[in-house]
Amino acid sequence: MFLQNVQTAGMQIAILYVLVAVGFVCDRLSVYTEKAARLTNDLMFYIVTPAIILRSFTTMAYTPETLHALLLSFLGGTALHVLAILLSLPFFRKGDKRTSSVYRFACIYGNVGYMVLPLANAVLGEKGVFFCSGVLIPFNIFLFTHGVRLMSSHKGEKTGFSVKQLILNPGVISVLLGLPLFLLSVSLPRVLSEPIGHLASLNTPLAMLMFGTYLSKTDLRHLFVRPQMYLAALLKLIVLPAVLLVGFKLCGISGELLTAMLISASAPTANTTVMFAAKYDCDTEAASQTVAVVSFLSVLTMPLFIAAAQM
Repeated sequence: MFLQNVQTAGMQIAILYVLVAVGFVCDRLSVYTEKAARLTNDLMFYIVTPAIILRSFTTMAYTPETLHALLLSFLGGTALHVLAILLSLPFFRKGDKRTSSVYRFACIYGNVGYMVLPLANAVLGEKGVFFCSGVLIPFNIFLFTHGVRLMSSHKGEKTGFSVKQLILNPGVISVLLGLPLFLLSVSLPRVLSEPIGHLASLNTPLAMLMFGTYLSKTDLRHLFVRPQMYLAALLKLIVLPAVLLVGFKLCGISGELLTAMLISASAPTANTTVMFAAKYDCDTEAASQTVAVVSFLSVLTMPLFIAAAQM
């Protein structure tokens, strides 16, 4: 059963990386370039990701059990990020802060939108997306507080963070819109539900094509030479999900909820690492290479943890 689960999860990840390869080739052929992908990023951020979250809330039937699972996923997502921050503290304390901040950020923030949601949908269906949506709220809270402070720490100045910036975030807004629809068991009319479904279906192909274009611009000759990347990968892909797997099981979490939490915990470094590095004048080359390497290695590690959660 374990090997069968590994094979199933590995196949889903392999399918996603075929799409990444298509994006890589498209960029090299100037069919769909990194410049176009950066514009697509706004489409993903403001339209597609909210659509997939709304779809998950409106297609999931309200029961005391599903509400309890949603609350547990929120708490699990909070525990995930608190633990990741604590695990990263002893490491990457030396050297240029513009680079060390990137590696620490890479250990903490996973690809919970572009990678987790489509993979959860592939492995568990709408219920998996629903559970993983609960992780998006603590992800955005930590990202726009701790993440901003971490990436701007080399400047030695206060950031422009505000509560307004945190709340007016597409991921948080879509959860806040979808939650009452779920609690009140509201069914959207077809004229709204079908467009939301069509937009949500763009999530997987667009996200993977975009990542392929970013990977195409990475210097592949020096892709695997930074030892700090492997430490970041070890913490993000093995230590963090292993500790959480044991912790969740001790807390009595099991079944589809546990699988959804492990998909979130074992996800590779977020593409946001590159965007934040550029925004706050950190080492963008280290950021793009780390995202690429950790994502490559996650093909081997994610199926193992997903299978372990399903045992």
